Amino acid sequence: MKNKFTILGCGSSLGSPWITSYRGKLKKNLKNIRTRCCAHIQYGDLSISIDTSPDIKNQFLKNKIKSLDAIIYTHEHADQTSGIFEMRPFYWKNKKKIPVYGSSRTIKALLSKYTFCFISRHGYKPIMKANIVNRQFKVRKNNKSLVIKPFDVIHGMIKATGFLFEKIAYISDCNKIPKKSFENLYNLEYLVLDCLKMDKHPSHFSYYDALELIKLVKPKKTILTNLHTDLDYDYLKKRLPSNVFPGYDGLSFNF
Repeated sequence: MKNKFTILGCGSSLGSPWITSYRGKLKKNLKNIRTRCCAHIQYGDLSISIDTSPDIKNQFLKNKIKSLDAIIYTHEHADQTSGIFEMRPFYWKNKKKIPVYGSSRTIKALLSKYTFCFISRHGYKPIMKANIVNRQFKVRKNNKSLVIKPFDVIHGMIKATGFLFEKIAYISDCNKIPKKSFENLYNLEYLVLDCLKMDKHPSHFSYYDALELIKLVKPKKTILTNLHTDLDYDYLKKRLPSNVFPGYDGLSFNF
C-alpha cells in the first residue's frame, strides 16, 4: 500500500457555502465546496486522522477510509474536534481504545469537553486513550511506525500544534510561527498551510502572510488550506506561484 496524504477538508470554521447558502466570492466550482479542516495520513497499513472535524464521518466515507489507528490534534477548537464521537465505530472494529495525541493544552480540553470518550460514564466504555506529546513520537501498527514531530504555532490567543513527518509539514491554524519552530519548515517536500483570507486576520495567516512564509522556507510544493469564502479556487490558481496550490476537499498526494 502506498503512503498517501489526503486533504479531507480545507474550509474554514463554517465551511463553504455557509448554512445560509452564503458563498461570498466563491464561484460555482465543486472545488469551492469545502468542509471543515481535516486531513488523513495513510502510511502503509497505518491510518491516522489529523483532527476530527464536524464533517469527519462524510469525509471518511467520501474518501473510502475504512480504518483508523490514531488521531493527532492540532488544537482544541470545535471545528477541529467536535466530530470526535463519530470515531466510535473504529473502537468497536479494532476492539481497543483509539490512541489520541495532542499538546497538554489540547488533551486537557478534550478530557473536559468530551469526557465520555476517555472515561467510563453512564454505562458507556471509554473509546480513546489520551497521550500528551511535546516532542517527537511514533505511531505504530504491527511492524509499521511513523515518526511525527509536533511543534508550536501561534493561533490568536492560544498555542496550536503543527506536525512534521516524512518531509511534510501540516499547519492548519496559525497567524505566527515562533522562531524555534522554523527548524521544522526547511527542506520540505510539502507544506500544507493555513491561508484564511486575503486580508489580515488576528488568528490566521492571510494570503500575503502565507506567501511570505513560503518564500522564506522554500518548500518544494505548498497546499493552502483553511480557505474562507473570499478565496475562490480558480482565482487562487491563476494568481499563485506554480508550486503553490489552493486546497480542495479530496486533494491527495503520495509520499
